[in-house]
Amino acid sequence: MRRTRTPRALLSALLLSGALVTAGLLPSTAAGAQPKAAEKAPASDGVLAAMQRDFGLTEQQAESRLAAEKRATAIEKKARRAAGAAYAGSWFTPKSRQLTVAVADRKKAAAVRATGATVELVDRSAAQLDAVKKRIDRLDAPTGVTSWRADWKTNRVVVEVHTDLQHDNDVKKFLAQARKAGPLAVRTTDHTPATLAAGTVGGDPYYTGNVRCSIGFSVHGGFVTAGHCGGAGQSVSGWDRTHIGNFQGSSFPGNDYAWVNVGNGWWTVPVVLGWGTVSDQLVRGSAEAPVGASICRSGSTTHWHCGTVLAKNETVNYSQGAVHQMTKTSVCAEGGDSGGSFISGDQAQGVTSGGWGNCTSGGETWYQPINEILNRYGLTLHTA
Repeated sequence: MRRTRTPRALLSALLLSGALVTAGLLPSTAAGAQPKAAEKAPASDGVLAAMQRDFGLTEQQAESRLAAEKRATAIEKKARRAAGAAYAGSWFTPKSRQLTVAVADRKKAAAVRATGATVELVDRSAAQLDAVKKRIDRLDAPTGVTSWRADWKTNRVVVEVHTDLQHDNDVKKFLAQARKAGPLAVRTTDHTPATLAAGTVGGDPYYTGNVRCSIGFSVHGGFVTAGHCGGAGQSVSGWDRTHIGNFQGSSFPGNDYAWVNVGNGWWTVPVVLGWGTVSDQLVRGSAEAPVGASICRSGSTTHWHCGTVLAKNETVNYSQGAVHQMTKTSVCAEGGDSGGSFISGDQAQGVTSGGWGNCTSGGETWYQPINEILNRYGLTLHTA
């Protein structure tokens, strides 16, 4: 990304080598070189191909699902306003193509149905569940507790504990304290979440010391990524080991987000790369996809993979400490994918934080929502 090379020659070299992971490090002419991606809504051919591979869909089914999810996203905004304080969460069901909105006040049901949503009446609002979760967030979680979240479908806070440690005294003590916070459901899991940074490996997108991570999304002046990849002030170098910039802000644990300024001959564009596996995808906004919607991830290790949004506002208990307000997905990831792009159609969703499993046998991955990162640092997403 040095100024001594022409943008056209550099773009050609990057696409041939597959050395760049995601938005932020391609010449501005790249957007103009993607007419098919710009014309096809709501996703590029590459995203549709990845959905066909990971969901077992035909191209028509993938297009239909994305169109239904786009409608659901628009309905969700209207339904949330109609429900007001009675809003208790929402989720998209792929089979029925319907958005369900939970409502804690029968008087609001008709107004919510009028937006096109299916209504489910529940006892507690989303705000009440969030208040319970915040009380649990203040507790000191032992290793055996893997995560907790306000679960809209059950209208409770769900705590997940590792199967092998469910009878551990510290876990029992935590659960006893958590039950005092409010309505609780406990589930067991055989997996432990971990962040997805990796040691130095050649041909990767960026490095902080001996840590390799993936770029998330371009913002004006830089890019966003995962906080566990580096601390404020640390130097960042690109795939070719030339200097990009420095971490301008970073938070981990508690949160898992950061942003890096871009200079020294590097520049930003609103593109998520497919590494030659799928076509590049233009980023047009950051409208939040509902639970149940399809979502795809780009990372420097495993490239493109797709899955489903499983839950929102989940606290994940890594070995380094708990991280709050995470979104859980069924997408796989591996070491080095940390910080990479989660995108739904052409809408940015968040940056990869951690997970369990791999892209051979499967797994789950969490991301930190993009809008939270933008708001925290006062950044503006670079969009097409």
